[in-house]
Amino acid sequence: MKGVRIFLANGFEDIEALAVCDVLRRGGVDVKLVGLERGTVVSSHGVNVQPDLCLEDLPDNEQAAGEKDVMVFPGGMPGSKTLAGCTRLIEAASRHYSQGGTLAAICAAPGLVLSQIDIPQGSKFTCFDGFQDALEAKGCIFTGEPAVRSGRIVTGRSAGHAVTFGLEILRLIKGDEAAAEVRHAMFLY
Repeated sequence: MKGVRIFLANGFEDIEALAVCDVLRRGGVDVKLVGLERGTVVSSHGVNVQPDLCLEDLPDNEQAAGEKDVMVFPGGMPGSKTLAGCTRLIEAASRHYSQGGTLAAICAAPGLVLSQIDIPQGSKFTCFDGFQDALEAKGCIFTGEPAVRSGRIVTGRSAGHAVTFGLEILRLIKGDEAAAEVRHAMFLY
């Protein structure tokens, strides 16, 4: 899967998807919103979003070009559970990561989605309180920080840290200077 794809299911957390998309686009990153099905996706707060693509539009055999290719999983309920229950998406994420791509998840999604992927023991992560058990059981280390990058895994704690999470993804893709420019343009000193 090349580029950045943010995956949406009904009940996704608005700010965790759209703030990340906004931060990355401000940084000049080509981002696509991908729905699990065709048509409008409704957020956990009733915002209607028309994704750029549908999961079935993405080829099953698409190769990741490297760590700058990122699959992003927002939190929110029941959106995170729906993402986690989508076999095709979990298989694509596993393939993407094994080919050298990056996975990013925030809030409930690290515990529900990333816990199904074979990520290295000792990887550091953060998530919403109560969703850390599955990753800790796999030998990963919960930090409780706003955003954490551990190898090719980026995680965010909650909706209140969505911009910080987005900036961490931007830093991975375009470097410290690009992230600092966006942070400055958003008056986040």
